[in-house]
Amino acid sequence: MNYANDLIDSWYTASAGTPRNFAALEGDHDTDVCVIGGGYTGLSTALHLRKRGYRVILLEANRLGWGASGRNGGHVGTGQRVDQATLEKWMGLNTAKDLWRLGLDAVQLVESLVEELGIECELGQGNLHLAAKAGHAEELAEEVNHLRDRYGYEQISYIEQDDLSAHTSAQGFYGASLDRGARHLHPYKYALGLAKGVADAGAEVYESTPALAVHGKRVKTPQGTVTAKRIVMACNGYLGKLAPKLASNIMPINNFMIATEPLSEDICRQLSGDNTSLSDTLFVINYWKLSADGRLLFGGGENYSSRFPKDIKNFVRPHMLRIYPELKDTRIDYGWGGTLAITLNRMPDFGRVGEHLLYAQGFSGHGVPTATMAGKLLAAAIDNDSQSFDLMGSIPTHRFPGGTLLRWPGLVAGMLFYSLLDKLGR
Repeated sequence: MNYANDLIDSWYTASAGTPRNFAALEGDHDTDVCVIGGGYTGLSTALHLRKRGYRVILLEANRLGWGASGRNGGHVGTGQRVDQATLEKWMGLNTAKDLWRLGLDAVQLVESLVEELGIECELGQGNLHLAAKAGHAEELAEEVNHLRDRYGYEQISYIEQDDLSAHTSAQGFYGASLDRGARHLHPYKYALGLAKGVADAGAEVYESTPALAVHGKRVKTPQGTVTAKRIVMACNGYLGKLAPKLASNIMPINNFMIATEPLSEDICRQLSGDNTSLSDTLFVINYWKLSADGRLLFGGGENYSSRFPKDIKNFVRPHMLRIYPELKDTRIDYGWGGTLAITLNRMPDFGRVGEHLLYAQGFSGHGVPTATMAGKLLAAAIDNDSQSFDLMGSIPTHRFPGGTLLRWPGLVAGMLFYSLLDKLGR
C-alpha cells in the first residue's frame, strides 16, 4: 500500500509530520485482547490495557487516527454531550453528578496523557459557547448558574451580549458561556502521540488490516486471524456491517472543516481574544478555533449521504462568513470532511455482547475527551473494575427506528427539520 496516498489532505495531516507506518497483520495470532479500531477509543483502550499487563493486538483498517480522531475540531469539552439538567431528568441527581465528575475526569485524562507521553499537540484552554438565538442566551445563563450552584463548578461564567466584543468579533450572537475548564488541541497530533505511546508500551499494532468478521473469540482479517480472550469494538462511525446489532444504535454522519491561510496577529486577536475554542448553539453546530500558526480552523455544515461535497471549501465557507464577514477576502487553504457517529439521545453507547465482547461508540461530537475516557473504562472493565463503565452503560440506549435499513431516511428528515429551525431563528 502507498501510505502517503492513504492520508487525507487536511491541515492536520500537513502540519503533523510523517506518521510511523505499521505493517498489516499476516497469519494467525492469539492474544489477551483484540482491539478493533485505531482511533481515540481503540488507542486509549490498548494503552490502558498494557498498563494493566494485558497482551494486546490492535487492528486498524486504514491508518491510526485516519477517521474522526484525526479530522475533528479539537475541542475537549467538559461534562457530557447532554446538559446536566436533562441528565438529572433521565437518571436522577446523584447519577447526573457522577456523570458530571466523569466528564471532568475525561478532560483531566486527556491532559495527563499529553503530559505523560510528551505529546506536542498545541494544548490550549477554554471554550466560548455562543448563543445563536435570544432564547438560547437565557438557557446558557441558566445552565451557568445551575453548574455553579448545584455542581460547585466555578470555572464557567456567563458573558452578556454587550460584552462579547471583548472576546470575539463573531457576529449574530446574543450572549455566551465561557468555560475555562475546557481544553482544545491538534486532534491528529494527539492521536499520533497516543499511537506512539501504545507502540512503546508493547502492544502489537497493525494498519491496513480491516476486521472482516467476528466469530466468537476469533477476528478474521484479509491475511490472517486473531484469537483473543476479549474483543473490543472501537469502530464508531466506521463500524459498517461488522456488527449489525451495534450499528442500529448509531448513525454515521459527515461533518466538514476548512483551514484559512495564516492570519495576522491582530486578526487572530480579533477573532478570538482569549485564544479559546469557540462553538455555537445551533442544532447543526458551528465550531472553530485558531491554530498555532494563526489559521482559523472552522467546522460547519454536515450531510447524511455516503459522499462528501465535491467542493468542501465552498460548502463550509458561507457558514464561516456569516460569523466572520471580515474574512470575505481570506484564502481557504484546506477543506476536508470526516464521519462521526451520533445516537438518538446524543449520549454515548457503552455495552457488552456476551461475556467476551465490549464496545463504546456514538460520541456524537464530544469524542476527544469521551472516547479517550472510554478506552480507560473499557480496559478497567476487562480487568474486573467495571463500576464507571457500567455507569456509562446505564444510560438508556435507543435504537434508530427500522435499524440500519430504515434509520437513514428518518434521520435525514429529522436533521432537515432542525436545520430549518436553525435558519428560521427558532
